[in-house]
Amino acid sequence: MKAKIITAFLALTLATLACGSNIDLPKAPTPGSDIVDEITVPVPKTDEVSLRLAFGAGEMTLGPGAKKLVEGTATYNYAAFKPKVNIDGGNVQIQMSKVDSIPSFDNLKNNWDLKLGETPMDLTIESGAYDGTFEFGGLALNNLTIKDGAANVELTFSESNLVEMSTFRYETGASNVKMNGLANANFDIFDFSSGAGDYTLDFSGELQRDASIKISSGFSNIIVVIPEDVDAVVTVDSGASNVNAGSNWKKNGDVYKQKGEGPTLTFVIEIGAGNVTLTK
Repeated sequence: MKAKIITAFLALTLATLACGSNIDLPKAPTPGSDIVDEITVPVPKTDEVSLRLAFGAGEMTLGPGAKKLVEGTATYNYAAFKPKVNIDGGNVQIQMSKVDSIPSFDNLKNNWDLKLGETPMDLTIESGAYDGTFEFGGLALNNLTIKDGAANVELTFSESNLVEMSTFRYETGASNVKMNGLANANFDIFDFSSGAGDYTLDFSGELQRDASIKISSGFSNIIVVIPEDVDAVVTVDSGASNVNAGSNWKKNGDVYKQKGEGPTLTFVIEIGAGNVTLTK
């Protein structure tokens, strides 16, 4: 698992620094047998619901299908990874417990497998180095925020979002992220920022209204998939990157246009170095 490799590298770095600075690192605990916790969160009795998932390293799977706000399991083999659920009115937080020592990364197990209900909500996911599989199709997300470190994520909107999303914000470090069916998210603004990595942003799906997309990245390979019948304008502000666009795109300086019908996708892509591919 890529998350294990990245996290182990961070641990090795910390150990090296500690040796050079006479810092005593805490002893790594011994993994135990698997613990499976059921996670069930009822729908808050309020019109404004906010769900925050605070996750560390491991694997997280999210999908639709819950009859309540959240249903699922957390499986882990370190007692310190036990998730905590806090409910304050319409604000719900599921958080991994604080870990005071560095575990044996070869034996790390921390898996969340959760289903979400159709209640309109603001959803925030905050994670470190992890593998994520997210299916958001058929949910009712007013706003979506994802913040992670070094991650390997596949995110899909296979069906339309049940409400109009105001803002979809994704902030990541050095990651591998693939997003599919983004037009189905039905957002007004999509703000994506990253460090180095490989990113595929697929805007297929049912585009119901005009939308603005800003992509900011360091040294990356970015593939932007836009169906050829979608009206789109892409402005690329680049220091030293290569831009590859198909024959259906008209170029004028740093601006690329594709003529289509219906709502328009307007992009601003800021990239330090790397490759930007516009494809269908």
